[in-house]
Amino acid sequence: MLSSVCLLASCNPFDIEPMIDPNNPSVASVNNNATPQQIQYLVTGLESRHRDYVSNVTNGWASLGREIWLLNSSDTRNMTEWLGLNDYTLNSNVFGYGTTGGGSYASPYGAINQGNLILDALANTDKMNETDKAAVSGFAKTIMGYQYMIPANWLYQNGIRVDVKDELNPGPFVSYDEALNYIKVQLDAGFEDLKKAGTTLPFKLSAGFSGYNNPAGLAKVNRAISARLAIYRKDWQGALDALSGSFIAENGNLEEGPKHTFSSGADLNNPLFMALNIPNPGNLRVVNPGLIADATPGDSRVAKKFLKMTTPFVVTTSTVALTGEYQDNRYPTNTLPVTFIKNEELILIKAEAQAQLGQTNNAVASIDIIREAANIGKYTGPTDKNSLLKEILYLRRYSLWAEPAGHRWVDVRRYTGPGLLYTNMNEAIDATYDKGKVFTQFPLPQAEVNWDLYKNK
Repeated sequence: MLSSVCLLASCNPFDIEPMIDPNNPSVASVNNNATPQQIQYLVTGLESRHRDYVSNVTNGWASLGREIWLLNSSDTRNMTEWLGLNDYTLNSNVFGYGTTGGGSYASPYGAINQGNLILDALANTDKMNETDKAAVSGFAKTIMGYQYMIPANWLYQNGIRVDVKDELNPGPFVSYDEALNYIKVQLDAGFEDLKKAGTTLPFKLSAGFSGYNNPAGLAKVNRAISARLAIYRKDWQGALDALSGSFIAENGNLEEGPKHTFSSGADLNNPLFMALNIPNPGNLRVVNPGLIADATPGDSRVAKKFLKMTTPFVVTTSTVALTGEYQDNRYPTNTLPVTFIKNEELILIKAEAQAQLGQTNNAVASIDIIREAANIGKYTGPTDKNSLLKEILYLRRYSLWAEPAGHRWVDVRRYTGPGLLYTNMNEAIDATYDKGKVFTQFPLPQAEVNWDLYKNK
C-alpha cells in the first residue's frame, strides 16, 4: 500500500519535508535585501549572544586562577575538573563544563557567527545608506573581536580557527599569536567603520551601553577592548595608543564601562547571581582562601566584594575538604548587570604598559590611583620594572577579581616563562589550599579533531 501511494504521489518515503519555523526566520530572509528592522533584530541577537560566555568563563577561569572555588555538594565535577583534583587530566573527549567548556568555546563562536550574519546582510542590502551600514558593521566587528579573544585565551598555544564564516568549510587552526593579530585587524576595521558612522546609531542597544550608544561611544569601547588585546600581544605602546581613544578617566568612576544586562522576565537572569548567606546552599561561588590571606589590611575592595558567611560552606571531595568562609557579594539580585570592561582595568593596563616601557613615574602614578581608591595608600615599594609589574598584577588580582575575562589565570600565564616574573604557573597561582594542579591551557575539542580527520579523508 505504501509503495502504491508513493508511486501515485511521486514521493520518496525517506525524504523529509522541510519544516518552516515562523519563530526562527531563515538566514536567506535576512541575506536578501534586509530591512533596517531586520538588521535591528540581528543586532539585538548579537548583543544577547555577547552574554552567553559569562557564567562559564567567570566560574571556570576564576577557578583555574584560584580566584574562586565553585563549590557544589551534589556534583563535584566543577571542583575536580577545574581545580585538577585527584590528578585529573584534561580530556578532549569531554565537551562540556569540565574540559573544553562550551561557554568558553561554542558560545563565543555563536556570537561570531551572528556577527558574520550581520556583515553578510549588510553586504546584500540596499535599504541602508553607507553611513548606517558603517555603524552596524563597526559594532559587529567590535563584539566579534571581543569574542574571538575568549577561545584564543582558552586554547592558547593549541590555537583556534579564525576563518569560520563557512560552517561546513572552516579554515585551519592558527597559532595564538596569529589569532591575536587577526583580532587586531578585526578591531581596527571596526574602529574605522565607527569613525565613518556619523553621530547617531541606526539601531538600539540595551541600557548596558548607556553612555556609549552612539558611534563615538562605541569607538571608545572598541579602543578599550583593543587595549586589552594589546597587552596580550605585548604591544605596550599600542596599548597606550588604544587607551588614548578609549573611555579611560583617571579621575572618573572606576566601575564605569559597558555592561551585559539581564532581567527577571522572559529574558536571561544574571547567571552569576547567588543568594547571600544561605545555610547549606548546595552550590556556591566562594572566595579562594588565598585571596583573604594575601589581602592588604583595610582594602576596601575586599570589604565590597567578599561577604563573610555566618556559617562556612564545606564540601568534601575524594581528596580534600574545601571550606568557603566568604562568598561573592557582587550580585545580590538576579537582574544586576555585569560589566565586561571597565575604567579600573584601563588604568591598570596603562600602568602595565608604562612600567614595561620604563615610564616609572607615570606607572607609579597610575598604580596610586588604584591603591588610593582601595584605601591602602600610595605605593612605596621598589620601582624596578619587575617590582612594579608584580604590584600591578597584585592590584589586578583584587580589582578585576572573578570578572568575565579570567584575568588572573591569563595574567599569570602572560608572565610565566624564561626571563619573566614566574618560572611556572604554580609559582604565582597557589593551589595548596585545594591540593590540585594549575592548567596552562585546554585541548582542542574532540569534535574539532574529528572534523579535520573527516575532512581530510
